[in-house]
Amino acid sequence: MASLKVAVITGASSGIGRHSAIKLSSEGWSLALTARRLAQLEETRSLCANPDACILVAGDITGEAFVKSLFEETMKKFGRLDLLFNNAGLSDKARPIEEMPLEMFTSVVNVNLIASFLCTREAFKIFKQQEPTGGRIINNGSLAAHVPRPHSVAYATSKHAVHGLTKTIAIEGRKYNISVTQIDIGNAHTSMAAGHTLGALQPDGRRVVEPTFDPIHVADAVAHIASLPTSVTVLEMNIMATGAPYIGRG
Repeated sequence: MASLKVAVITGASSGIGRHSAIKLSSEGWSLALTARRLAQLEETRSLCANPDACILVAGDITGEAFVKSLFEETMKKFGRLDLLFNNAGLSDKARPIEEMPLEMFTSVVNVNLIASFLCTREAFKIFKQQEPTGGRIINNGSLAAHVPRPHSVAYATSKHAVHGLTKTIAIEGRKYNISVTQIDIGNAHTSMAAGHTLGALQPDGRRVVEPTFDPIHVADAVAHIASLPTSVTVLEMNIMATGAPYIGRG
């Protein structure tokens, strides 16, 4: 009998989170799926190969008490944790910095960075205590973690910070057999990136229709990394449409 493999996926109600849940379920993983929208989480679970091996914990991933309850529910149901996919993300409407409301900036940072920190902290507690120790964390970064778009101060700042979080926890987790990855995704065709097919603002002021790709390929990459032993680390990975203006952007 195969050993139990357990993953927590944030932002699992749609897009990359949903595709990753479906893929991991098809490979025998048990899942704790979280997002704010319960109805959409239920739809994700219905698409999984083994819905009975999925628990749904709906709520606000930026809330400390909720995040603690998420991991408590996971441990109560499954008794261990092997993977945390910090996938939940929020993008702001493109606007110049002088027009950026503090509330919007804070909201983006809270979802993209604070939630990742909170989930990582709780996962570390479990990884260090369980037998055998260790586990894997995959952070959903972005090409914007390295090369910002114009008028994206909140999103790009938050994703640059996630890059720092990734490297820091990789160091902290090393001696506990905790492996950490940041997967930087460019224009997967989800609701967040769909607007790029209508023309995305470039640093030189042009608007360019950018190619996108099927997010199932991101899910495949997540599943591959998750399948590796924790003695192996893929620290950073870029996956994007071949025609995406990343190298040489500007």
